[in-house]
Amino acid sequence: MENAIEFIMQRRSIRKFTEQMVEEEKIELLLKAAMAAPTAMNLQPWEFVVIRDLEILKQLRKALTYGKIAAPLAIVVCGNLSALKRPLAERFWVQDCSAATQNILLAATSLGLGSVWCGVHPITMYKRVISELLVLPEHVHPLNVIYIGYPAETKEARTQFRTDRVHYDTFK
Repeated sequence: MENAIEFIMQRRSIRKFTEQMVEEEKIELLLKAAMAAPTAMNLQPWEFVVIRDLEILKQLRKALTYGKIAAPLAIVVCGNLSALKRPLAERFWVQDCSAATQNILLAATSLGLGSVWCGVHPITMYKRVISELLVLPEHVHPLNVIYIGYPAETKEARTQFRTDRVHYDTFK
């Protein structure tokens, strides 16, 4: 097994995919990785909508300005605000679901899949259209769409490390 740091550096936004379907076992591994993410107060406010239906994928592409990605699979990461009963807990769903999203992206890379994160929240129009398309209950809010599949393009591993963005002890 490769080193986790290598997968982090290898993870790139892939926007071109083959038509090969992603196997059920891999989809389950992606979801298990997502649900291994940390959450504030361990509330786990996430819901995941796995989309393989070609018509729904077509509608997703139509709905998102920067989501015109022809992939055989999408996972829509959502926050279930009804699960958040503690004061202030509602404010952390975006961070919690973002951690789950990053785990999906890294797991996809480790499985030889490509992926790209397309934002939905906080754009009201995107949230409304995705919610209607997926018949989400009112208390479930879409955060993003992750397109996943076997990559039809390759990109070099990289980091975007910049020393001018690093500060120690204070912001000097």
